[in-house]
Amino acid sequence: MKILLTGSNGLLGQKLVELIAPMSDFELVATSRGENRLPDSELSYHYQSLDITSKQQVMETVATHRPDAIIHTAAMTNVDQCQTEQAQCQQLNVDAVDYLVEAARLHKAFLLHLSTDFIFDGSFGPLDEEAIPNPISVYGQSKLDAENLLLNSDIEWAIARTVLVYGLAHDMSRSNIILWVKSSLENQKPIKVVNDQWRTPTLAEDLAMGCFLIVKNRAKGIFNIAGKDMLTPYEMALKTAEYFNLDTSSMTMADSSNFSQPAQRPPKTGLTIDKARKVLGYEPRSFEQGIGILAAQMKARQQ
Repeated sequence: MKILLTGSNGLLGQKLVELIAPMSDFELVATSRGENRLPDSELSYHYQSLDITSKQQVMETVATHRPDAIIHTAAMTNVDQCQTEQAQCQQLNVDAVDYLVEAARLHKAFLLHLSTDFIFDGSFGPLDEEAIPNPISVYGQSKLDAENLLLNSDIEWAIARTVLVYGLAHDMSRSNIILWVKSSLENQKPIKVVNDQWRTPTLAEDLAMGCFLIVKNRAKGIFNIAGKDMLTPYEMALKTAEYFNLDTSSMTMADSSNFSQPAQRPPKTGLTIDKARKVLGYEPRSFEQGIGILAAQMKARQQ
């Protein structure tokens, strides 16, 4: 099976390259904007620069490689940036998906699109695949608009919805809650951590496996691919501190009204994963296991 991946420089994209490239039954074409950020390795895959906001580039790339499946991970995921730069958000999160749907239709490719819990308003959770979306931010609306492009298309498609993805990647500009808490507490830097939002944090390696299982099985429809633990960021911070045996005296609990951000966040989301477990055999690690995986990766990089 030939798979074309968008956003291969991102956290999830890098994990998908590391997962799929070693498999002899799969041919991988990794695409992202600019140079390949993954270090040179023995992995066998083809890299190509691709600007997904260019319809011409998208159509030409898919026509050249004629993949059996496309995994679309590239997106504008900074929620506040989407709120303040709405035109760019529309281009990256909606228009690009429209181009990929058209390319997938022309070449009869299966299209897997990554979506988010932010399509919900956060009035309750965790949510299943049948829950009614009601976004409260530009980012959430853009991801829902993209979902609707697939729902209203005549191609073979799947949507993987996920939550608060964390992990360790190469040359990444953005941190994650584990690295931020660890670094702050080690340096005794005062931090405030929210205790009135609930999520099911997702290890990037688990999300990559969920995406791979969908594509491998050409499993159509919507799947929640998330972590198994429903936690507040404060609880995540406490678990991180406990794992690394760090003093928490510089950390205080806060509610979200303490933070002024351009985009509103849904208070309570989280996604149930019963369907992915049953249909795909998806089984994510616990949050504590996820911390352990990151710790081992950090240690390996220091050697």
